[in-house]
Amino acid sequence: MAIDVVDLGRVDLNLLVHLDALLTERSVTRAAARVGIGQSAMSHNLARLRELLDDELLTRAADGMRLTPRAVTLLEPVRSALAQVEAVLLREKTFDPATAVRTFRLSLSDSMEILIVPRLLARMREIAPGIHLRLYNVDMSRLLDDLDADALDLALAYGPIQQGQLHHKQRVLFTESFLCMFNAEKTGVTPPISLEVYVRLPHVLTSLKPDRSVRGFVDDALDELGLHRTIALTTPRFLTVPHLVAQAPVIVTMGARLARRFAADLGLSLSPPPVKVKDVSVSLLWHASYDHDPAHVWMRDQLVQLVGEL
Repeated sequence: MAIDVVDLGRVDLNLLVHLDALLTERSVTRAAARVGIGQSAMSHNLARLRELLDDELLTRAADGMRLTPRAVTLLEPVRSALAQVEAVLLREKTFDPATAVRTFRLSLSDSMEILIVPRLLARMREIAPGIHLRLYNVDMSRLLDDLDADALDLALAYGPIQQGQLHHKQRVLFTESFLCMFNAEKTGVTPPISLEVYVRLPHVLTSLKPDRSVRGFVDDALDELGLHRTIALTTPRFLTVPHLVAQAPVIVTMGARLARRFAADLGLSLSPPPVKVKDVSVSLLWHASYDHDPAHVWMRDQLVQLVGEL
């Protein structure tokens, strides 16, 4: 499609930067601070944008400023357009990890942190000492919103993420199977564990769901058999689970990689689940605006390589 250079010439492309700030912050004051101009200048730019786009863009409401329907549709196109301009004009075409200085913001669960980050940190210190890793707890309720808001560079999540849109890129890193872990002395049970004992023992459940659900994939498998288990404790933290299991007559069903590591460290017993539990994939997520960013591509490749070594 040919570009209408005459019509486009009427537009100050700096307004795109200000429009992105206004749509993201939903506040003239915060948008002005975001781009480093005065509030009156941002108000003037908002007026220009309203005239240019023939839309109010931001309207006052009891809880602050709200985006108009037209403004909502502009969020992603504007951000993608700015990202492409930045990629063409500002970002280096090559990336040298040995000299690069950059922060990567990574969202992941503590289980993924245990499995991947120690090796990742060691590699960064060896080949990219100027790279800073900033880790965040994964919040599945707002993960995609955080990627859209450029609050994260990458995320590791159990998936795939079905509600993602075209600009939410995903790559499956690996598939995880499951094992039961328990203290044979505390439970009085030796592997392999039977279905009868599995249902009788109280369970520890690890759940990252924001709705505080006390159900997991095991409950779905038991439902098909008309069975029910007792949940003794629910936690969002994988790190505490092995210590809970070591000290109490309980059982947990968890990812096989971590289960083997914890069992070896704490002298716990392992057994295949006596119910059919589907394997789960772990995916790497990012925003499409970083598809061709050399540093971002490099970091994604590092994660893929490290996972391949697990």
